[in-house]
Amino acid sequence: MKKLAIATMIAAIALPLAACGGKGDDKLGSQVEKAADNRADALDAAADNLEDQAKAVRKDGERQSDAIDDADVNAQAMPQAQKDALVNGSEKLR
Repeated sequence: MKKLAIATMIAAIALPLAACGGKGDDKLGSQVEKAADNRADALDAAADNLEDQAKAVRKDGERQSDAIDDADVNAQAMPQAQKDALVNGSEKLR
């Protein structure tokens, strides 16, 4: 019983020391993790920005479609270049 108590005490003392390591790797690991979090946050912000831009492009396309319908445009009389410009967004219906 005495040997078991001694072994338990040694393990209780050795376990926190083994976890510590003492080589500065905890600080480096934390710095790596923080830098990765910062990069991930920047990517999230960029993704949010792109999502907002995509919504604006869709909204603009809807507006242009409505403008074409409201103007009752004769698409058959339009030159192909003008149709292409409307479709790719480089020209807007006035």
